[in-house]
Amino acid sequence: MKTLPEHLTDRWGRWVVPYAALWITLLVGGVIVVILALLGAEVYDDVVDDAGLAGLDKPALAFAEQLRSPALDSVVTAFTNVGGGIGMPILASILTAWLTYLARTWRALILVGGAAAFSITATTLSKRLVGRTRPDHADAVPPYESSPSFPSGHTLNTTVVIGVLVYVACLQVNRTVARVALITAGLIFVIAMGLSRVYLGHHWMTDVIAAWLLGLAWVGTVILAHRLFHALRHREHAGPAPTFDRPLAETAGAAGSGAAGSSAGDNRGVDNRAADSRTVDGAARGDAGADTTAAPRPTGGPPTGG
Repeated sequence: MKTLPEHLTDRWGRWVVPYAALWITLLVGGVIVVILALLGAEVYDDVVDDAGLAGLDKPALAFAEQLRSPALDSVVTAFTNVGGGIGMPILASILTAWLTYLARTWRALILVGGAAAFSITATTLSKRLVGRTRPDHADAVPPYESSPSFPSGHTLNTTVVIGVLVYVACLQVNRTVARVALITAGLIFVIAMGLSRVYLGHHWMTDVIAAWLLGLAWVGTVILAHRLFHALRHREHAGPAPTFDRPLAETAGAAGSGAAGSSAGDNRGVDNRAADSRTVDGAARGDAGADTTAAPRPTGGPPTGG
């Protein structure tokens, strides 16, 4: 029976030491997620109280109006539609299907689908909770939108979906340059989507900032949960990760068969060694018998008289 210190030491050696890098990542990532969530809550308070960061809204909108032109308005409108209720599901479906095919697992579908479901729910509830009015139509570029303003749904959904897609894509590549390129492209896309909402006058700047913070916080939560799940799965099911061609049951069975085969091989080895030992002993006894049989025996009859 192990004592409590021995039990704790055993647990430490099994769960902490081998996964030190994972636990550090979870700790640091968890702190970042909490900070982002708190910042998002602070932006929400500023919006409700019409203070703090809310003072950026009107100057940002006025600056955006100075940049507008018919040609640029058309380009930005086409781009912002990619993050809308039609464009983003189509883009996400294409990219998710492609990553699912490359990885031959359901990982991309599960992570992106779950993250997007939360994003849509959070957007809907937050808009109803705050009920903030969008900028006046006189300051916006048509087509106009009339739903509540806080937070920016385009920005929040794009941040979550693109963030998780970039994470899953980074798992498929090993080169650092490729990962940096993916992350950079994802950041540019997310930032541009948020700024497009302010440029068109469809959202206040604080709507976009809050959406960025909430979206990044949720992406961080999804990544941390997946890393922890992956570590636990690897510990419970030794061997390669399951794929379409090799499900989890088969990989576990293969590992068990391999262990059984190794055990059987060891047993056969023991039997063979025992048989070899018996063969050697038999051969030795046979040789001894052969020597006895070959020993010369006395010949001739009784001596004759002379």
